[in-house]
Amino acid sequence: MLFWHVPAPNEALLISGSKRRAGDAQFRIVTGHGSWVLPVKQKASLLSLSLREAEISEDCVTQQGIRIGVRAVAVFKVGDDPTSIANAARRFLDEQATMEELVGRIFAGHLRSIVGGLTVEQIIRERDRVAQEVKDGSHSEMEKLGIVVDALQIQEIADTSGYITNLAAPHAAAVASAARIAQAKADQEATQREQQAAALKAEYERDTAIKRAGFHAETEQYNARAAQAGPLSQARASQEVIEEQTALAQRQASLAAQRLEGEVRRPADAEAYRLRTLAEARRDQVRFEADARAYTERAVTQARADANTALAASLRDGNQELIAANRTVENLPALAQAAAEGIAGSRLTVLNGTDGMNEIVSGIVGQGMAILDSLKKATGTSGTVSPLADGAGSLPQKVTKLPQDGTGSGAS
Repeated sequence: MLFWHVPAPNEALLISGSKRRAGDAQFRIVTGHGSWVLPVKQKASLLSLSLREAEISEDCVTQQGIRIGVRAVAVFKVGDDPTSIANAARRFLDEQATMEELVGRIFAGHLRSIVGGLTVEQIIRERDRVAQEVKDGSHSEMEKLGIVVDALQIQEIADTSGYITNLAAPHAAAVASAARIAQAKADQEATQREQQAAALKAEYERDTAIKRAGFHAETEQYNARAAQAGPLSQARASQEVIEEQTALAQRQASLAAQRLEGEVRRPADAEAYRLRTLAEARRDQVRFEADARAYTERAVTQARADANTALAASLRDGNQELIAANRTVENLPALAQAAAEGIAGSRLTVLNGTDGMNEIVSGIVGQGMAILDSLKKATGTSGTVSPLADGAGSLPQKVTKLPQDGTGSGAS
């Protein structure tokens, strides 16, 4: 409505010309509700109760005489109580836009005063203390202005002389060294971890490659076995055929050898044995004939000598029986010679070699000598013994041997 005024929640309605006053105020303060304002008789004004901000940037000198730049921010507002609203209205109602600048100057003055009593190190380490001291130092002034400070923060301390930089240099160097060491350790650990990771990766790749190679080898082996199964079976079958053929050939060779043994070798050996036996028989026959002739000649000569001796004895003694016997003896050499020649001209097969031959000849001659000895004993004469009687002049030990089947036994 035209005469009804309602202030905003962050505003205070100031009505001057009214008879109702709050305390010593010369005007009525209305907040939170509306009020009638009579035209001509009353005047309404609004005072902002909103939050305001004042930036402070001031060059200060510390207790050590070191110049530093301090930048701070103050957050303030007009107080909500009637006294603060009345104080602020009296001072800033027409100049509310300059409130931030004025408050900033007040705070700057107190800031210079507080910083002048502290060292750089204290200001750096105790910013909250500095801000609190500035607030406390300006409290009475702010109260007179009707202002309530909600917060004061020192945002930055500028080092215009390089003191803070030099002050921080050793620590910065130590921090930088520690940072480099930490970075080096971190790099070393990272390198070690990378190497371990690379080693594990290489080991895994190696194991994988080995397993892959093993699988590939097994696959190739199975493939090779599968590929060789047919040729191996054929080779085994061929080998079995060859073995059977070899065994058959061996049996055939054995049969051929047995056939050769029965049909060729044994008949050949028998024929060779027969020819060898015949050759030995002819050789022994020739030797036997020669030995028989020689023996016969010796026997005849001895018989003649003995006959002559016996004849001479008989003639000397006039022994007619001996003379008659001498006639027989005279024919004894002829008989022995005829017998020997008959034996030499005959084909004899002797079983016991030369002994058998000597037995045959000695038997023939011995018979003649036996006759002679009988005649000598009958006449009572004595003469020398013929060499034939004691077996002198025996034949050589050559024999024609017969085959082992015993055919041709005895003499023929």
